[in-house]
Amino acid sequence: MARITASVYTTHIPAIGAAFDAGRDKEPYWQKVFCGYEFSKEWMKDHTPDVIFLIYNDHATAFSLDLIPTFAIGTAAEFKVADEGWGPRQVPKVIGHPELAAHIAQSVIQDDFDLTIANKMDVDHGCTVPLSLMFGRPDSWPCRIIPFPVNVIMYPAPSGQRCFNLGHAIRKAVESYDEPLNVQIWGTGGMSHQLQGSRAGLINREWDNRFLDRLIEEPAELAKVPQVEYVREAGSEGIELVMWLIARGAMSEKPPKIVHRFYHVAASNTAVGHLILENQ
Repeated sequence: MARITASVYTTHIPAIGAAFDAGRDKEPYWQKVFCGYEFSKEWMKDHTPDVIFLIYNDHATAFSLDLIPTFAIGTAAEFKVADEGWGPRQVPKVIGHPELAAHIAQSVIQDDFDLTIANKMDVDHGCTVPLSLMFGRPDSWPCRIIPFPVNVIMYPAPSGQRCFNLGHAIRKAVESYDEPLNVQIWGTGGMSHQLQGSRAGLINREWDNRFLDRLIEEPAELAKVPQVEYVREAGSEGIELVMWLIARGAMSEKPPKIVHRFYHVAASNTAVGHLILENQ
């Protein structure tokens, strides 16, 4: 059967992708961000999976205010890199895994989670920036990727509990797939940040690090945190952190092995969080 071996958590700030693409990653300001991923890139060389199930939020690229699915799964054979207004990032296209994606959709929907099936979808920085951080500048991504957009742009967004439970259903789906695939699940977005209004620039270092502690040690309790706390403590865009709970919910019930942890403020007025957990 397929199995989830590890989960990766990271911010997907667009400015990180812009700095990376412009070759500014060695500049002092950006080096403080990218140094937190040097270990991760080396780890990935020895732990490249067959498939990455990559959870992110679409930024009005594949979807718009006219149509906003709460959860969507990319079932196509490949996904083009989106033009977000200044041309597509010059990174490889995303090669999907239609068979596993269709299997996960079938299993999860039968477990009463409604998914939108995306047979055609461009992927934006929410998907490609994490790939660049973990793999650098390859000619092609070294594994297949199932994109999984979650609505955290327009309210109502899904609750942390709903996301955590969805992770359980994804784990069940993966483990029932009759092929010995090594699968990683990535939760992206966050950490604390607010991009508009009177609290623009808000960063809550203490709350972020407590979130990381709880994500590792007590995810079931963390899942109970109401949305209002995310907004109050981590800013309006801090709600993106519920996507990390999908990835954590897909992990084994046993305590995970902490492979790497990194936190830095600030990058483009956003807190940078990164974590790698392995199933024991």
